[in-house]
Amino acid sequence: MHIQVSGLASVSTSGLVLQINSLSSLSLYNILQDLFYVWFGLMILTVLCFILFLCFFTAILNVYFTVPHVRENARYMLFANMLINDTMYITAGLLLCLCSLFSVGIPMPICYFLLASSASTFRITPYNLAAMSLERYIAICFPLRHITFCTAQRSYVVIAVIWVVGFMPNVVDIFVLSASVDSVFFSLRVVCKQELAIVKPLQTFIRSLTFIASLAVVGLVICFTYIKVMLVARQIGSGSSSASKAGKTVMLHAFQLLLCMVSLTYSIMESSVRDYVQIVKLMNFLIFMCLPRFLSPLIYGIRDEVFSKCIRKMYCSKK
Repeated sequence: MHIQVSGLASVSTSGLVLQINSLSSLSLYNILQDLFYVWFGLMILTVLCFILFLCFFTAILNVYFTVPHVRENARYMLFANMLINDTMYITAGLLLCLCSLFSVGIPMPICYFLLASSASTFRITPYNLAAMSLERYIAICFPLRHITFCTAQRSYVVIAVIWVVGFMPNVVDIFVLSASVDSVFFSLRVVCKQELAIVKPLQTFIRSLTFIASLAVVGLVICFTYIKVMLVARQIGSGSSSASKAGKTVMLHAFQLLLCMVSLTYSIMESSVRDYVQIVKLMNFLIFMCLPRFLSPLIYGIRDEVFSKCIRKMYCSKK
């Protein structure tokens, strides 16, 4: 009798274990299915946002290159430079993100080119924000000197300096990398990640120093220009004045800079949630890398009267 009870107990126990295992497998399947839907939805949203950005980019650059007085305005020259830079950044970032998500192997030289382009264009964004804020500061605080200071020729010089300073750390980095690895390193086919191109602590030091110094200096410039512009706006005392609008524009630049600074923490987030790293990568790319760049066409394309009027005119004429 005791043997029968034991046998029944063992059968019941094994059946219960099988039920628990089947329920666990079903729950795990449902969780994985939900995660796939979230991942797929984020992927579609990212691609749609990229296409929408390209549409805004094409429309605004079409206005810039077809309207002469816009093409010679320092403010719009800097804005066009920002759009071109942001497009390069988002394109390089999207390619890196897709290669990482789908484990696509690419030659190391192409990988390094994408990494260098992404890092350089990331640095150029705050530099351009600082230049645009200074242009608004001169326009509001020194209106009589604005035409003298902010000429088309000087704008080209400023843009050239921005690009040289943005790419300089990567020029140093490629020399350090080339001196530290064998020639076979550049013939490898890899799943492109930033960690692969960092072989010396000096590279990390240069990268961190340039990012921190750049963001700190740009932050001080934006704060200074905002305070000065808002002081002029308060003296004028009109909420709809050009000074007040310039202050709001500088504040939006500060918000863009803040998002750029927050994006530096994406690696910490990815390392802390390894179970959902694919979803976190897409969320980081969409929120912290793309969103600050998507704001640029909205700030000028919709808020700016010149661009909005020209875009409406071109659209209505085609219609």
